[in-house]
Amino acid sequence: MNVLITGIAGFVGSQLAAFLKGNLPEVNITGIDNLSRRGSEYNLPALKKLGCRFIHGDIRVKADIEDLPAVDWIIDCAANPSVLAGFNGGTTQLIGHNLIGTLNLLEKCRQHKAGLILLSTSRVYSIEKLNQIPLRADENRLMVDTHQKFPAGFTPAGITEDFSTAAPVSLYGATKLASEIMALEYAYTFDIPLWINRCGVIAGPGQFGKIDQGIFSFWIYQWLLNKPLSYIGFGGKGLQVRDLFGPADLGRLLMKQMKVEDKKIPKVINVGGGLASSFSLKELNAYCEQKFGFPKSINEDAGSRPFDIPYYVTDNTLVQKYWDWQPSTDKYSILDQIFDWAKRNEELIRSEF
Repeated sequence: MNVLITGIAGFVGSQLAAFLKGNLPEVNITGIDNLSRRGSEYNLPALKKLGCRFIHGDIRVKADIEDLPAVDWIIDCAANPSVLAGFNGGTTQLIGHNLIGTLNLLEKCRQHKAGLILLSTSRVYSIEKLNQIPLRADENRLMVDTHQKFPAGFTPAGITEDFSTAAPVSLYGATKLASEIMALEYAYTFDIPLWINRCGVIAGPGQFGKIDQGIFSFWIYQWLLNKPLSYIGFGGKGLQVRDLFGPADLGRLLMKQMKVEDKKIPKVINVGGGLASSFSLKELNAYCEQKFGFPKSINEDAGSRPFDIPYYVTDNTLVQKYWDWQPSTDKYSILDQIFDWAKRNEELIRSEF
């Protein structure tokens, strides 16, 4: 099997390459990356050792895609994944990375009858509707208030695929939603194998996290470097909640998807950690305090930022039903892996942060 991974030098792309190589010895992996993401260059030696063919190129450039070899599957990991992308300018780059690049890949799939696995995002869901989820606060986190009416597409287990995608979803979410629509149309028109995975937060060791993307690694690194941290929005108490899962669990799903072409399986599914793998910021901070062995004062800022949401947990019912998939790595194991990697690579982290 010949596989192309876009954004292969990024955190998710490089981790998926390693997982697939370790579990599908016969797979041949080609990767393309423009190395614009901070820290991506550090993954190149490992990719070379795995036997992956690396091409320094840009999916926004049609000629770069046309020159790539024919493959059986394309796994699209290339994106600007920040929910704040384009907010202060740079919309052309955002649209180029997240939409134009996908269109170029779809043309590649059309020409060579290759399948596409599009890594989309939970950020395609309506911010207005997400803020209408009935919640109540306990000491450590926001909880679903089961005594109130839920918005359509929400269950006590979390967000389903039927949840509203009405604007606003952020410019980032809009580019990914547009990519989904075009991919579905290409798949229908040209009979292209397609799976769209709306991923929740993916976290793990080696991720160069930022406050708006990669919050779990970012928080641990800030503790390591003894830099200031803030609880922002929703009362400034750190009660907002997100779920997480690791790239190896995503890799297990992708291996199944590349072996199956069943038109009865929904092409768009949510993939995430679920309620059991969710943390509030306050709970994440308590983990850090226990691991580092000292207290840290966290600033409180009650003012909300654009596109912030108080609660997102993935309802994995559909992916469990059709793919017999659920995350296998405990949420504390993921944090432990990030913590251990951070301690081993403290000099690198200090140089990059």
